[in-house]
Amino acid sequence: MPFQIVRNDITKMQVDAIVNPASGLPGYGAGIDKAVYEAAGAEALYKRRAEIGRIECGAAAVTEGFALPARYIIHTVGCPWRDGLSGEENIIRLCYRSSFAEAAELGIETLAVPLLASGNFGFPKGIAMDIALSEIREFLDTHDLTIYLVVFDDESYSYSSERFGDIDAYIDSNYVAAVTDEEYGHFALPSTSFFSEAVKRKPSEDRRPERRKGGLFKSIRKSLEAQVEDTNDEIADFSVGASTDACSAPMMGMAAAAPQSKPAKRLEDVVKNLDKSFMELVFTYADEKGITDVELQKKANINRKAFSKLKCGTTKNPSKPTALCFAIALELSLDETRDLLARAGLALSPCSRQDIIIQYFIERGAYDMFAVNEALFAHGEPTIGDVEA
Repeated sequence: MPFQIVRNDITKMQVDAIVNPASGLPGYGAGIDKAVYEAAGAEALYKRRAEIGRIECGAAAVTEGFALPARYIIHTVGCPWRDGLSGEENIIRLCYRSSFAEAAELGIETLAVPLLASGNFGFPKGIAMDIALSEIREFLDTHDLTIYLVVFDDESYSYSSERFGDIDAYIDSNYVAAVTDEEYGHFALPSTSFFSEAVKRKPSEDRRPERRKGGLFKSIRKSLEAQVEDTNDEIADFSVGASTDACSAPMMGMAAAAPQSKPAKRLEDVVKNLDKSFMELVFTYADEKGITDVELQKKANINRKAFSKLKCGTTKNPSKPTALCFAIALELSLDETRDLLARAGLALSPCSRQDIIIQYFIERGAYDMFAVNEALFAHGEPTIGDVEA
């Protein structure tokens, strides 16, 4: 199942095949199609495309990759955005399905696909992303290969503030406290839960430029100034873990609602699991929830090789991203997630935006790996899954 969103030039992807948003007739248009022709060798690719002839809208055809790192190019023909009422979404869905069908026929293991119709065809970015994620999800439910959704430029995520406003507010209310000590040193503020010792850990220096990018530094300063001006009573009411309804934005498979609480674990359950290793606890949870090994591997967005190493004990403890994948796949509560991570000597960090975003989803009981990875990518954080354990 593994699926990743990556920022790259699709012509440079080291995969078995790439999908090219092509012209219906031999020859190339602007954008990705032109880049594919130039990187593959325009003359050789045009000659092969001429042999195929016309490709209908929504259909796909395969050529060799020629000079590309990829062995194959799957050409598919989309359509421009009109008004959303002219069947254009269905055509783009057909493009994904036709391309995936060709990939399955080729028997490949890795496929790179761009965000179809989001460029020159003018599809709204959010709609283009929803189509891509839903079609990729459906295909991977029944096929075992790795798909990379390749986004080349920042413009493709220019809509992220609309799509992830609720997460942005959550990051501001949680992450701002964790970086206060680094940005402002020993600047004194009233003693509250906002400045608990748990969030005063020193992040690595290489995170500072990334945090300041996109206005996050401004949001930190603004929040701090507001804290100074507020009364002590108002400050005491501020909770690091509180959620906000501001800028709420719906996402696939989750609702931007208040955190969902789960029943507290019984003492006997806690004691029973005390001596279990990371993977022993993973399989205990899986058995309790009736999740098979194959289902767990797919839901966790982990490739079979990495999963097998963990299962057989070749890899004793997982990387943190892999551990978080298991927590999401098993739909663990926040306390259960922390306990599971601790078995591998890991922990959720208040100084990591990646951790805070994942915590946001877990608190809300929103265990959609596709939505989690989309949110991570949109916020410039590494996605999780399809990694070596």
